[in-house]
Amino acid sequence: MRTDRDPLDSLDWPFRTERLTIRRCAAGDLREMWRYRHLAETTRWTPLDPVDVDHWESYMSDPGRLARTLVIEQDGVVVGDLMLTVQDSWAQREVAERARGTMAELGWSLDPARSGQGIATEAVRELIRICFEDLGLRRVIAQAFADNERSWRLMERVGMRRELYTRKDSLHRDLGWLDGVSYGLLAEEWSANDQC
Repeated sequence: MRTDRDPLDSLDWPFRTERLTIRRCAAGDLREMWRYRHLAETTRWTPLDPVDVDHWESYMSDPGRLARTLVIEQDGVVVGDLMLTVQDSWAQREVAERARGTMAELGWSLDPARSGQGIATEAVRELIRICFEDLGLRRVIAQAFADNERSWRLMERVGMRRELYTRKDSLHRDLGWLDGVSYGLLAEEWSANDQC
């Protein structure tokens, strides 16, 4: 039987790494996130190019979107955010129950002023660890425009492998139809590579 309980509610937030704190996003974080989320360097590859802070807050205030957003803090300052969407894996009908809530799609955005410091790598590694060790998922994926080299290079740094390269399947607001990439990682690959 399926339950609609958010798996992220079962975790003991926040999580800490050597330099960072990762926690659930709250409505009060949205103004602080606006500092970097409205910059052209950030919005170039994200789903939304917000017109103003009210547009940003309205978009992010959707309960589902807010629930799957995590903030990255360094020394008490929000320096980025993560997206963690737990979802069902595809399965044949007879075994569909066993595939429920077994994978996650990941996403990220970092304040450009903090790039080049390993913050995104540290945060995404912890996010993957949370997925496999704390949530018990079997697979994580991440997707990007193929032209977004910084994003797919990060996927490779954290041990993900390119599984799919698609031709002109993603419509960019300024650049038109672009190629896309999809990366994945299995729990057993994570453990085998001692990523945790």
